[in-house]
Amino acid sequence: MTEVLVVAECWRNEAEAEAVIHRAIAAAAEFADADTGEAELAVMLTDDAGIRTLNSNWRGIDKPTNVLSFPALQPTGPSGPDDAPRMLGDIAIAYETMCKEANDEQKPFDHHLSHLAVHGFLHLIGYDHENDGDAEIMETLESKILAQLGIPDPYTDRERMD
Repeated sequence: MTEVLVVAECWRNEAEAEAVIHRAIAAAAEFADADTGEAELAVMLTDDAGIRTLNSNWRGIDKPTNVLSFPALQPTGPSGPDDAPRMLGDIAIAYETMCKEANDEQKPFDHHLSHLAVHGFLHLIGYDHENDGDAEIMETLESKILAQLGIPDPYTDRERMD
């Protein structure tokens, strides 16, 4: 289950944002054949100030970014009822940075939002882009997932994500 939390006023005018995120994450989970079952995650729609604080506190980088992912720590022992859903983690997406990137790259708002949601989800299930090989694997998977949604390859004529 994906919960979308709007914590910045700037997202209030984007009525379709929640539906876009749900579609993108559902497609990513299905395509990646992720064993998410009844797992839960939260997507926080924030602004540049909010994501800058998160980026500074968690990564030591004092600037806004487009998307951050925070995979949940998985319990190693007994963790309560067997029927309790597993937490995948949290994703935060910054409105101003996302809009600027979409405008700069001449991409529709919903295409770029879908890309960031897919990117964040893949981080939650263990993908990363710390080296060129891992980046190529992750970017190829993102492109295939987005193609399933009818969205063009986001890496055409573009640098890989930071």
